[in-house]
Formats: sequence, structure tokens, C-alpha cells
Amino acid sequence: MNSQPVTLYPSRQFKDNARAALADTELRGSLRSAMDFLMAKRSSAFPDTDELDALRTLGEAIRQRCLSRLPELLEQLEERLTANGVTVHWAETPAQANAIIHGLVAARNGTLMVKGKSMVSEEIELNHHLEAHGIQALESDMGEYIVQMAGEKPTHIIMPAIHKTKAQIARLFHEKLPDTPYTEDVDALIRIGRNALREAYLQADVGLSGVNFAVAETGTLCLVENEGNGRMCTTVPDLHIAITGIEKVVEKLEDVVPLYSLLTRSAIGQPITTYFNMISGPRRPGEKDGPREVHLVLLDNGRSQAYADQQLRKTLQCIRCGACMNHCPVYSRIGGHAYGTTYPGPIGEIISPHLLGLENTRDLPTASSLCGACGEVCPVRIPIPEMLMRLREESQRPAGEAVDHPLRGQGAAASTTEALAWRAWRRVYASPGTYRLFGWSATRLRALTPPTQAGWTQNHVPMTPAPKTLHELVREREARRKES
Repeated sequence: MNSQPVTLYPSRQFKDNARAALADTELRGSLRSAMDFLMAKRSSAFPDTDELDALRTLGEAIRQRCLSRLPELLEQLEERLTANGVTVHWAETPAQANAIIHGLVAARNGTLMVKGKSMVSEEIELNHHLEAHGIQALESDMGEYIVQMAGEKPTHIIMPAIHKTKAQIARLFHEKLPDTPYTEDVDALIRIGRNALREAYLQADVGLSGVNFAVAETGTLCLVENEGNGRMCTTVPDLHIAITGIEKVVEKLEDVVPLYSLLTRSAIGQPITTYFNMISGPRRPGEKDGPREVHLVLLDNGRSQAYADQQLRKTLQCIRCGACMNHCPVYSRIGGHAYGTTYPGPIGEIISPHLLGLENTRDLPTASSLCGACGEVCPVRIPIPEMLMRLREESQRPAGEAVDHPLRGQGAAASTTEALAWRAWRRVYASPGTYRLFGWSATRLRALTPPTQAGWTQNHVPMTPAPKTLHELVREREARRKES
């Protein structure tokens, strides 16, 4: 593997990143064709709109029921997993999660971890932490493997390398993998990647995976995948570490079925994935394969902040299908890297402020046209536009204002100039005399309207007062009526 450092995309630079992405014609072409394909696949996966509506209603009800009992279900999950032989760890912050995982690997003098797809491990930047301690963390999901080799971060939560063309991947493999001929044949590229990864499974000291659903009733960790790498990571190494956010718990095994159907069909238009793994414990006496130890790390990292607020709690309903990204007109033009966060697109705009604080994500809630497409396709009916409006309000709310559930970074986008402007607007509109004087002056001085008006004129023509006020027009009409 290459040793090129991963290029980080800080969310504070969203506007600059977005401008750079818009100027990249190759990127825009790749994204447009990919999003069109994924939207068509999702549409074909739900031919019956009545079934889709009923399934979404059921999925929403399941997620809301489970979230309403989240503390209780987490305790039950820990109890069941412990009884099954799985060790459960709790981490409030990324630093704590990294320390737990590093400690488990270091206790076995491990030097190689092979990873299945896990967005939470991206969230805590586990790879960088382990590499700083001399442990190689090798991605085995093909998309993750490609972006890791390229020294990049994933650009989509389901398809990490969706922004890359087959020509770019062909060049990457040719340059980074020894004795690899240049080929743009997709099947050949997949075989090349699989062959390069095969030996790593046998050599790895530790396997790490994410979790799609954690079932409290049975103490079962469910993994959804198509490549088989997740199964290899969780069965070949002697130590399996799973990591997930605390919101992924569901109450019963039967809750998984409708959520699984919604996930696969919403994400990539498949009725079911090639592999569905259910892990309930380590290898038992007499069994020939499986890890000898299984650990689960449950991460908070700001999720309890969203949970505490009745409205913002709906953010945690997400099952990470990526449908909102695929249908978002903003994401489809700038891609995931522009957001500078682990979770890009509409879901990233509402979850990242809780993970990173509004002070680091203040531009993300405004990175939306509020067209509503994300809310219309969300399989569990998260009202994403409503969440965006709430976060915009919180980012503008004065930092010192007392509220029931303050968000980290409250008031990050507040502007003294803007506050003064709104205060002046309120005074003008509160007084009829002042309002009429303002209108009269604006119409007479309309020639002095500035051609550039902050961010407005980036996408609109300048706002210019009409030649006459509404009151004047009405008076003139009444005068003409009387004359006639």
C-alpha cells in the first residue's frame, strides 16, 4: 500500500471546496451519470407506490419506537451480547473509541488490521490513529480500498469511490500495485483488487467491521454487504472488533426485515444484497471458523445531543442508505469531498453539526436548495428540510441565549451586521410612517442600487426598488377609476 497521507477536507472550507468541485468538469460528469443511474435503480426497485408508502411508514414507526426506548435497548443489547460472549465497550468521543480499539490490537501485538466497510471508523479517523502507532489498517471494501490507495476520503456513504472513473482507477492500480498491467476492463480491475487483498485476510491480526443493525432482543450484529469482504473480516482473523453509533440498535429481530428491504432497495436498487451477516458471538467449541474474540464499541460522539431534542432526534432514524445524496441537486454537482465531513449530502448536513459542532459546520445547513427531494425519498421519512431549517435557526441564535437543549456551536453563523440589519428592518416595518418614508425614498433613489449585493447576486439579478410604491400605484388606480 502507498504511504501517501490522506488529504483532509475541513468542513469550515465548504464554500471554497464547492467552488473547486464545480470547476471540475470531469468530476461533475462522473457524478451526474452515477446519480442518474442510482435514481433510476431506486425507482425500478419500488414499482408499487402503495407498497413503498406502507413500507416507509413501517420503517419510520420502527425507528421511532426503537429511539424512544434507546437507553433501555442499549442496556439490553449489552446484556445479551455479554451473555453471548461479546465484550461491549462504550465510547463518548472519537478519542475514547480510538484508544479502546488500539488497546485491543496492541494487547495482541497486532500490526495489521483488515477492515470491512465502516463509516463510523471513518468518523473517528481510526486509520490515522492506528498508523500513528505502527499498525496498518487496510480497507477491504473495493471502493474504500481504491480511495485509501489514492490518499483520499470516501465521497459517498454507500459507494466510496463513486467519483472516480474506470480510467482513473486503472491508472491508480497500474501505478500503485506492482506488476499490474493497465486495463480499463471493470471485471479485470475487480479481480486485481481482490487478488491484492486475499493474502491480507490470512495475515491480519484483527478484523474490523461496522454494524447496520444491532438487535437488542438477541444480541445480534447484522452486516449488509455485497462483496464478501465483510464476512472475511469478521471470520478469518482471531479478533473481530465491530464499531457502531448508539442509534443503530433495534428492539427485535423482526424489526430488521423491513429496514433491510428499505436499505438495499433505496441504496442501490437491489431487492437483497449478496451477503447478510448475523453475528451473535465468537467461535464456539466444535466450530471450525469464526473469531475467537468479538468486541463491540458503541460510540456516542454527539448523538446524545441530537437525541435530547425531540425534533432533532429524528436525525438518528437514518439507516445510511444514501438515497438523499443520490437525489440531492447540490451533492450531485459538488460530490462528497466538498463537504469536508464523513457524512456528506443532506444526511451529513443534519448529522455533522452534532458530531463536529455548529462552529465547524455552520455552512452545511445552508448547502441546500430546500427542494425537498431528500425528504421525499428518505426510506424512514426523516424530515430533512425541517431539520435544516432548525439548524439554520440554531446557527443564527445568539450564543448566550438560554434554550432547553443548546447545540454545540450555537450562534456560530450569527453576524452583528446582519443582526443590526434585521433590527433596522423591524423598526421600519413596525411604524407606518417610517415604512412609507422608506418606500418613498427607495423608489426615488432606485438608481443608486448597488449592482453587487453580497451573496444574492451570485445567482440572482440585483434587487432594485420599483419606480413607484404600492400605495402610490393604488392611489393612481383609484384616481383613474373616479375620473372614468
